[in-house]
Amino acid sequence: MKQIDKYPRKAKAVKQDVRQTQSAGGSFTDRLKAYRDQHAQALFSSLGRLFSTPFTSTMTIGVLAIAIALASGFYLVVVNLQQLTAGLESSNQISLFLRDEISEAHAKQYADTIRKNPNVQDVKVITKKQAMEEFKGYSGFGDAIDVLEKNPLPIVIEVLPKDALVDKQALTNLFENFKKSTKVDFAQMDFAWVERLQSIVSTARLGAILLALVLGLAVFFIVGNTIRLEIHNRREEVIIAKLVGATNGFIQRPFLYTGFWIGSLSGVVAWFIVTIMMLILRQSVENLSGLYEGAFHLLFFSYLETLVLLATSTLLAVVGSWLVLHIQVKQLQPE
Repeated sequence: MKQIDKYPRKAKAVKQDVRQTQSAGGSFTDRLKAYRDQHAQALFSSLGRLFSTPFTSTMTIGVLAIAIALASGFYLVVVNLQQLTAGLESSNQISLFLRDEISEAHAKQYADTIRKNPNVQDVKVITKKQAMEEFKGYSGFGDAIDVLEKNPLPIVIEVLPKDALVDKQALTNLFENFKKSTKVDFAQMDFAWVERLQSIVSTARLGAILLALVLGLAVFFIVGNTIRLEIHNRREEVIIAKLVGATNGFIQRPFLYTGFWIGSLSGVVAWFIVTIMMLILRQSVENLSGLYEGAFHLLFFSYLETLVLLATSTLLAVVGSWLVLHIQVKQLQPE
């Protein structure tokens, strides 16, 4: 008990909090109000401790925010890359050159049948007349083509598959089924181009996942180490609380809320960092897209993605704090 006498004011405050917790009897409503008040006190007192050391808190939150911004920023890059490649999916279309004896009416019926396939996104029929007009416009042999008595070009059906950049096996099966049709004379698709797009998107997605895992672990350990140092700085307070009968849960509560504030504030700062960077890049990217006659617009965080970002950063910080507290508080015992 000598340790209590060394810190009379601190011991008196801790005794009062512990006594309030232990005496929260009475009705269920009274206990609920006492529980609410204790958590509110721990929530705001932990925030006050962060503001009482502004330099240390700013450095910690800044480091965590940069780590979270790197992971979430790379995620946005992948999302925008997927948007860009979605515009290139027309290069993955399957061209079906029908047999010469197939009429336009039969070709349209066959196209309607293809549209019912759940793996098909869009179908377009190019008649012989349309094909000839396009050939005249691009080839430059208009006068020579007019001499022909019969249009030699076949009817073409252009098929745009769904999820062409994701499921290569389904795309291959779809292509093989079209080749086996009795109405199709020749089927064509650039598989090499499809594979390149699939490889780019898959690699970027995997990179985003790995980076998020590594930086998530960094947030986890940084917050854990911050809480460990906080426990070390408040060692006497923890020991006094144990001497007057405080439970481990009571002792851990303000530290957990400190981890909560660090994680949530870091997530908010990370969101602002990524958003400001995207705003800086937006005009340049849209100008570049305009030069290539495109309509590409940078995507920002949606409301759901923003909530996920804040919830993830907060959860990592709280879990990291809890694990450190679970070990450290047990090790601190009164002499």
